[in-house]
Amino acid sequence: MIQLENCRKTYMHGSNVTEAMSDVSLHVKSGEFLAIMGASGSGKSTLLHILGCIDRPTGGTYFYNGIDVNALSSKEWHRFRKNHISFVFQNFALMNQYTVEENIAIAMDGLLNSPKRRKIREVAELLKIDDVLYKLPMYISGGQQQRTAIARALVSKGELVLCDEPTGALDRRTGEEIMKVIATLRENGKTIIVVTHDPAVASVADRILYMEDGRLLSKDLEQ
Repeated sequence: MIQLENCRKTYMHGSNVTEAMSDVSLHVKSGEFLAIMGASGSGKSTLLHILGCIDRPTGGTYFYNGIDVNALSSKEWHRFRKNHISFVFQNFALMNQYTVEENIAIAMDGLLNSPKRRKIREVAELLKIDDVLYKLPMYISGGQQQRTAIARALVSKGELVLCDEPTGALDRRTGEEIMKVIATLRENGKTIIVVTHDPAVASVADRILYMEDGRLLSKDLEQ
């Protein structure tokens, strides 16, 4: 599904060059649950942003189901991200002026009609947030907010879900519950990549890779 080869990312700050990621190669199969571990500043979020088409690599290749992502125009690149990728962030990334239902509906194209409302209700029941669908995010718990973000990923047509420290803003018990919920996304045909510094979070995944100083230190355990 994902073939990342010799990718690097550098940033210019005046005359200074910062290398955030260096010579990273990564292969991910469809339906896999991968965890990428590393300390703050190790480059794992940079890698996630490149995989999620939030940022482009400075060099290297990125193929997604045979599509050369780096060759896409800006318009095609944004459309690709919308059609194929969902995100679950540490800060939940919800819109406080919208209800939980409306936040979930953002991942769906077009108007919020009856079939879409039924789908949202089904997902909300699965994630145990059906009782807060008509509340604003500011009036629900952190765990419920993160479940809302996961619900948004679940109703999205995108098959890749990228999670950036998804339990970092939650207490340990709630975080463990959220990781179990994230694991259920795969049962719905999603491929999951989560970046974290927490071994308990990574332990839920099929495979764990490690980053340090912008490099992947370990390769596929299958190889």
